[in-house]
Amino acid sequence: MDLRRVPVAAQVVASDAILLAMIRDEIGRTGPITFARFMEIALYDPARGYYRGAVARPGRAGDFLTAPEASPIFGRTLARFARAVHEGIGAPSTFTIREYGAGTGALAAPLVAELLATEGGPTAIDYLVAEIEPARVDAVRRALADRPEVTVQPDHGRAIDGLIVANEVLDALPTHRIVGREGELREILVGIGPGDVLADVESEPTTPALGARLAAESVELADGQHGEICLELDSWIERAAAGLARGVLLVIDYGHPAADLYDPARRAAGTLATYFGHRVGDDPYRAIGRQDLTAHVDMTAVERAAVAAGLAALGSTNQTDFLARLGIGDLLVAEQTRPGADLQAYLETRSALVRMIDPGAMGRFRVVAFGRDLEPDVLLPGLAKR
Repeated sequence: MDLRRVPVAAQVVASDAILLAMIRDEIGRTGPITFARFMEIALYDPARGYYRGAVARPGRAGDFLTAPEASPIFGRTLARFARAVHEGIGAPSTFTIREYGAGTGALAAPLVAELLATEGGPTAIDYLVAEIEPARVDAVRRALADRPEVTVQPDHGRAIDGLIVANEVLDALPTHRIVGREGELREILVGIGPGDVLADVESEPTTPALGARLAAESVELADGQHGEICLELDSWIERAAAGLARGVLLVIDYGHPAADLYDPARRAAGTLATYFGHRVGDDPYRAIGRQDLTAHVDMTAVERAAVAAGLAALGSTNQTDFLARLGIGDLLVAEQTRPGADLQAYLETRSALVRMIDPGAMGRFRVVAFGRDLEPDVLLPGLAKR
């Protein structure tokens, strides 16, 4: 999503009353809860969570815009990477792709179309939709309805030979909030403040895993410095790795190596942000269930977890360089002569491409890839060599 910060609109957006009551009731029973637990309820409650509604949240009519929704050229460009992965596992006639957070199929449709049209590419594709909301599977099926060579099904969780894609997924995993106080680590919990409103409550860490993560990454918070630690990263990467028998796991998200993520000069306030109506805010306790909650991804933790799960680190770069190396500029030029193209469509595609590679916005997203059992000497375009 575009990271330019725009002040949240002045109008007050009410929280989902039932979700808010659930959170208050849990705090009343157990005392203050971790921010990770708060995010779990606000975003993923099966009945009322932000990501569990019938409507997918990304998109021009939603709260934020990811690269696939911005333009099909993103998926068409990614197909060039997928083609190399296909070759890297022996070029089977049927290629399997698992997409986490597939949404409406904005990535799936152009990715599949371009991949099937590629000379020497697969003749059939199994597309696995790894989504917490079952309605998304039907949405992807509709997006690929004109592709008889493609089978779309809910993710079965079994290990595959193929490509696993997670584009802007890890940033929404439930995260703990922390703060440094006179050399000690404190955790910021969610409690009830004056006026019966949700409020920050500082506490001793609820788990030693928080301090252990920082210690493993040689991070010490400055006095008063805030940050986030997503412990769920480890289990997510472990599950993703277990689902890959042979092939590549590709992660694209806004994140940083630990030393940059916890830089006290640049990110003393942490990275927690909210998204509502394409505007960025910093109050997680407003519009509960109706706004997105995100935090930047610790890419050091991602890589450590992937290697621990038996995957090989294949490369790391930013989205600007990744798309450029894959030839997104050539695809843009080709848009001018594509059958049925017009000037307006070309200008919209060019505008979307600029956002994707803008170093001040989507262009600074991190792109990391991990592999297992690839063919010898396989070259994956788009990645910086290690």
